[in-house]
Amino acid sequence: MYRFLLTSRWWGINVFVLLAIPFCIFMGSWQLGRFEGRVQEHRTATEQAASDRDEAARPLADLLPVDKTTSGRRVTASGRYGTQLLVPGRELDGRNGFYVLTLLRTASGSSLPVVRGWIPGAANASKAPAAPAGEVTVTGALQAPETPGDNGVSAQGGLPAGQTSAISPASLVNLVPDKMYDAWVTLDRADAGMKAVPATAPAGTGLDLKAFQNLGYTGEWFVFAGFTLFMWFRLLRREVEFQRDAALGLVQEQDPSEQDPSEQDPSEQDPEKNYDAASTPV
Repeated sequence: MYRFLLTSRWWGINVFVLLAIPFCIFMGSWQLGRFEGRVQEHRTATEQAASDRDEAARPLADLLPVDKTTSGRRVTASGRYGTQLLVPGRELDGRNGFYVLTLLRTASGSSLPVVRGWIPGAANASKAPAAPAGEVTVTGALQAPETPGDNGVSAQGGLPAGQTSAISPASLVNLVPDKMYDAWVTLDRADAGMKAVPATAPAGTGLDLKAFQNLGYTGEWFVFAGFTLFMWFRLLRREVEFQRDAALGLVQEQDPSEQDPSEQDPSEQDPEKNYDAASTPV
């Protein structure tokens, strides 16, 4: 009854199933590994953020360029404050407000964007305290440049003069003539009248939408594997039932009158047509 499994049609079906199921399992396991990796990165970043608050600050140059291992680390830099800008639309403790961003010109000639604090309400230059004069030394958490559209960073354009939507050299290059560090710092302790802005985890280390997409893809690949196996069993059962019915004579043969004329035996065709064909002179 199972000899049909040796036919060319079923050989093709069996080979497809034998290849499809391991492939689906492999892809599902790979996506699960990606999700577990992101969970581990998130756990590591959280632990690092907690330890960074207690470690001694290091010179800025020692931790550049910013990457996943240096983001959030405490740094120190010296220089003089220069241009001050506002970063509107930033939330803190569930309230909307704005950052006060001041450029610190260092001895190297490059300026370091420093978030001196956060103020609730709409961005207003009159609310922002003036930066300290003279030589200053700042200590805070090192942060990577922001990308508009990521982690709540606004991509809004057309802001009033003295405001920027993102803290990055690409966003500041058209606002100030300074040469910028490819990083910024948020102070451990905000200046008077403002609240300190906590450091954020490095990009790609949080349980964001991409992480849960990996988890969703994991489920999809395992469902595909199960569906492939289900369809193979369903086809097998239908074929077995057909073979059993055929062995019992329960399969109804096709009525010859319903056959295509081209498939009929010439002897079974209309005799008059055969006569006409035979009598037609060549």
